[in-house]
Amino acid sequence: MDKLTIRDVDVHGRRVFVRVDFNVPMEDGKITDDSRIRAAVPTIRHLLREGARVILASHLGRPRGKVSDALRLRPVAERLSQILGTDVRVTGDCLGAGTQDAVRRLKSGDLLLLENVRFHREEEANDPAFAKALASYADLFVNDAFGTAHRAHASTVGIAGFLPAYAGLLMEAEIRALSRLLEDPPRPFAAVLGGAKVSDKIKVVEHLLDRVDVFVVGGGMANTFLVAQGRTVGKSLLEAEMVDEARRILAVADQRGVRFVLPVDAVVAKEVTRGAEHKIVPAEKIPNSWSIVDIGPRSRVLFDEALAEARTILWNGPLGVFEIPVFGDGTRHMARLLAGRADAGATVVVGGGDSVAALDQLGLAGRMTHVSTGGGATLEFLEGLELPGIAVLQDRQPAPG
Repeated sequence: MDKLTIRDVDVHGRRVFVRVDFNVPMEDGKITDDSRIRAAVPTIRHLLREGARVILASHLGRPRGKVSDALRLRPVAERLSQILGTDVRVTGDCLGAGTQDAVRRLKSGDLLLLENVRFHREEEANDPAFAKALASYADLFVNDAFGTAHRAHASTVGIAGFLPAYAGLLMEAEIRALSRLLEDPPRPFAAVLGGAKVSDKIKVVEHLLDRVDVFVVGGGMANTFLVAQGRTVGKSLLEAEMVDEARRILAVADQRGVRFVLPVDAVVAKEVTRGAEHKIVPAEKIPNSWSIVDIGPRSRVLFDEALAEARTILWNGPLGVFEIPVFGDGTRHMARLLAGRADAGATVVVGGGDSVAALDQLGLAGRMTHVSTGGGATLEFLEGLELPGIAVLQDRQPAPG
């Protein structure tokens, strides 16, 4: 998959509409994690340095077509201003005469942020008239919002029907890193999968079965596989309707010589709450009235051994109830382990969510080969699906001969 990028076009003096993903977590009007803003900075700086007139667009939260003061982008503009060292103006709306005037007044090297595009229901409906109105601001379109690339919305897909469409630098990096996992990963290739549900990742597992040498599985999704092996998991999170599917996956993996590594011990708790009584037990002896909340120390050693020779590692999803610190040891251990593997030359790609939160908490994100900004988009890409926000970007033509 080779798309034209902002490096392939002269942007000097031109108006460039850039779809970014500034859907950042907020508490009491304050940004708690600015990693998505920082991820877009290389594209923004490149365009400003090349003399473009840059119009940024993003969503924040789920206002469902209504204006919500709690979901305005002013805190994002303030944080971006701090990072760039220049004032970033934000419009009162993404449409209207005031916004049109602000766009007209942009000079080369200027930057403008449009207000939350999801304040208009036409955005998520991919309404052609809304997309055309956004396109009227610019001469070309750049998509740098990988986290929304799986959504066919007006500002991610519809606008490309009216403007030439290019990938931003973040989008380029995401496509390159994830494509390499599917097309030509250095081997052995290991996938570490966690999170709550098998159903969220079963299609990823199936698509990777022909590519991966070893699966390492933890988190709530491991419980379904343990039950498929004939174990009991007490009161733990379990997708009973997925047990047969998990059993089938284990059988296919065995037929293809793909190693499937599951926890051999677990931290269990009487309640999945802070301060709850907890203990370590073997995986075959989970008490009936307790819940699995993390992998145990023997499992950590087993996982270490399974990954010791891997030259490519994909990690998606925590290995325990990471949001409760005492149940996050397994996830934090994996983060440190993979940082070490990356330092040793392995290709380590981390895909979204709490896996990234663990890296950020420990200050390890910068040591990974690639940390994806996508959640659902990353999973759909790894399922082998065509993402609409990528499909509309212009393809690079192969060199003649």
